[in-house]
Amino acid sequence: MRISSIAKAIVSGIAAGSAALVTAAQDGTITTGEGVTVALAVLGAWGITYAVPNRPTTTPPRDL
Repeated sequence: MRISSIAKAIVSGIAAGSAALVTAAQDGTITTGEGVTVALAVLGAWGITYAVPNRPTTTPPRDL
């Protein structure tokens, strides 16, 4: 199964954003600073995950 870099980046952005959002919403309100933190977490996860290449798949040798 091959997963594209874009799919990995989207999933990591959702994970980072939701983790930051849950932490920010613990007190019942989300301030501007917390919103910026959530946005930066999503953008950082997208950028870093998209930049890291997928590990090349190795195919087993075929018996002749």
